[in-house]
Amino acid sequence: MSAALPVSAPPTDRRYGAVAIALHWLLGLAIVGAFGVGVYMADLPFSPARLKLYNWHKWAGVTILALSALRLLWRLTHRPPELPAQVIASMPAWQQKAHHGTHHLMYLLFFAVPLTGWAYSSAAGFPIVWFGVLPLPDFVPVSKELAEAIKPLHKLAAFGLAALVLLHVAAALKHQVIDRDRLLGRMGIGPV
Repeated sequence: MSAALPVSAPPTDRRYGAVAIALHWLLGLAIVGAFGVGVYMADLPFSPARLKLYNWHKWAGVTILALSALRLLWRLTHRPPELPAQVIASMPAWQQKAHHGTHHLMYLLFFAVPLTGWAYSSAAGFPIVWFGVLPLPDFVPVSKELAEAIKPLHKLAAFGLAALVLLHVAAALKHQVIDRDRLLGRMGIGPV
């Protein structure tokens, strides 16, 4: 019999807690930064600068993976504040489904993007040494064919996550600017 993770009492506040807010913004900035570096470095000619960017990109990916695990664990053990009733009432059913679906897909891609990157690096024969200190195990064998099969999956997942992040930001801005329902206050920006 496995023990269920404890769920904290529902918050009395409409704002997320400090840990959830910090993880949200830290993970968001890390994802945007890693994506930007990934897009930039992909077409660079082979050089020491490109190798340095690849290492930074891999370090960011492992950090994103660790932050994602921490964020998921935090989310499973700390119930988020309920959406305000007026927000729920003003959202058509399709928007409510899109809200939940987008969040679930983002969580999935928080793990899929760095894991496919790690698998690609392993298959290509380039081990990851996190911040040049901690060697990480290769979890797939070195194989040029496997690397070539994984590379487009990593790219597709990364661009998919980028699209969902843009959609998430657009929805948040729509709520803040058009609906004026102070939804951004839940994540620490302005009043709730």
